[in-house]
Amino acid sequence: MTATSAVAVAPPLSLYVHVPWCVRKCPYCDFNSHAQKGEIPEQAYLQALIEDLEQDLSLAGDRPIETVFIGGGTPSLMSGEFYSRLFEALRERLYIAPDAEITLEANPGTVEQARFEAFRQAGINRLSIGVQSFDPQQLRTLGRIHDPAAANRAADAARASGFDNFNLDLMHGLPDQTPEQALADLRAALEHQPPHISWYQLTLEPNTEFFSRPPDLPDDDRLWDIYQAGSALLREHGFDDYEVSAWSRPERASRHNLNYWTFGDYLALGAGAHGKISLPDGSIRRYWKTRQPDAYLGRIGSRTAGSEAIAPDERALEFLMNALRLKHGVEESLFVERTGLPLTSVGVKLEELRRENLLEKGRLQATELGQRYLNSLLERFL
Repeated sequence: MTATSAVAVAPPLSLYVHVPWCVRKCPYCDFNSHAQKGEIPEQAYLQALIEDLEQDLSLAGDRPIETVFIGGGTPSLMSGEFYSRLFEALRERLYIAPDAEITLEANPGTVEQARFEAFRQAGINRLSIGVQSFDPQQLRTLGRIHDPAAANRAADAARASGFDNFNLDLMHGLPDQTPEQALADLRAALEHQPPHISWYQLTLEPNTEFFSRPPDLPDDDRLWDIYQAGSALLREHGFDDYEVSAWSRPERASRHNLNYWTFGDYLALGAGAHGKISLPDGSIRRYWKTRQPDAYLGRIGSRTAGSEAIAPDERALEFLMNALRLKHGVEESLFVERTGLPLTSVGVKLEELRRENLLEKGRLQATELGQRYLNSLLERFL
């Protein structure tokens, strides 16, 4: 490892915790989620997570945990007591910053206000609620277990339980969806005055039911009409699209996701969780945990299933493909700080894109034209 590829300052550190169980696998979902038959083994999973953390403590060093994200699966299937005991164990072993953003994914139909209150008491201070749509037919098509009434109750319960920071997840580009229907979903979400909305396009991922049996999705022209109309509506209500599919009110952007987009570090706990860490020797590694829940629970010793170094040229690619998704981009100096590489290592490509008016000058930021053709822009780095 040369001096030009060593990271001089360790980036911020986050923690991702994966809960792999859900009530039913959705036909579009390619995450590590498993429909659970019978009772979830909370106590066994808690013990496995603690053992997993014990093996990885050296990766954290003395860095504080700035954000925590609990994803799945359906993490809201677990009890408030589970999370109270989990965070007690985490705080005994890690320093979690006093102002840490701690997010839990929740699905309507798996929560009630008392459960949200218990999550709040456990130390969780942000919720991400997987609504996806307020249209009953679309919810059935997407295989969701909730109806519009349950989605509304979940959003209301979040605020009533003291969560002033929460996200509503919505999809667009749904089967046969019109711009009017997409706007109706956004208007229904806006009635709850969420600080953050994740509004992302449905895509057909390999190894999903929808990939095997594709539904009739809107064509590119309709998708663009949906995106333009929805973007205008969200901006009218004071939201900024700080990332391609993430919209927030001022000061409410997801700090955890921003750490991903800016090539920060994150520890991984739980079945199938992925992590990325910058080590004192200057190397940067990604690693992943045993994927199947039963295998994860029964594992003796380390639950890390694999790891690999991120080579210098891969660092550059990964940094740019993430940072350029941010509407306002990042300072050029952050590339050097997070990758350990000189900016000249990608200088030729950057100048080429600037000549084509796809990148701003003096900053790693897509122009308005570059944002419109972002996928094509990012492919130029492959």
